[in-house]
Amino acid sequence: MASEITYAEVKFKNASPAAVVEVPPETKKHEHHPQKYSPWLPWLISLLLLLVCIALIIALLVAPCSHSGDQPAALQQKFMEWQCVSAVPQGKGRGWTCCPKGWKRFQGSCYYLSDDTMPWADSVQNCTGMGSHLVVINTKAEQVFLTEEVRHSALGFNHYIGLSAPVVGQWQWADRTPYNETAAFWRSGEPTNVTVEKCVVIHKMSNIRNWNDIRCEHHYRICEAAAVTV
Repeated sequence: MASEITYAEVKFKNASPAAVVEVPPETKKHEHHPQKYSPWLPWLISLLLLLVCIALIIALLVAPCSHSGDQPAALQQKFMEWQCVSAVPQGKGRGWTCCPKGWKRFQGSCYYLSDDTMPWADSVQNCTGMGSHLVVINTKAEQVFLTEEVRHSALGFNHYIGLSAPVVGQWQWADRTPYNETAAFWRSGEPTNVTVEKCVVIHKMSNIRNWNDIRCEHHYRICEAAAVTV
């Protein structure tokens, strides 16, 4: 007789439930959101562009008038009357070269020969106060011009120029132009290079070589400034 097979359901106590593996959710792709700008930003950019345009226009208008920075603004503020000469044919644009009334014009500069005397330091301040400086002689042509002007002057013999020696023998120009000994116009036997003679004058009764170092006492003076171009 065949045996019967009996099935039974068996439950074990304390049995661990099947391990559940938690799979991390799929990383979400970052969504790209367009960056938001302030509503006034376009207005700000427009304003900046407008200011840049205005600055460029002003620069274009001022640059021709400044003539490469040579215009003596202080000189223009000090004098009301001017004498001008035309340097270019009429109708060809800017070409009037002007100096204050009573000043002498030579090439691109204006010169003032004083009718009173002052010590060196006061002469420096006087020229500066007029928007100029004691004359700095750069060329032989300028030296010849000034020699003739001094020679025809009815005033004294000595006129200060902008050359001095704060240290004996170390000559320097008032505008810091380097001193060039080969382009100097000293009288014969000058300079003496002594402690008490630190200032330089053009001596009236000499030829083109008429520089003389002298005591910094009362003498006439020659002031120089760049001519105004209009």
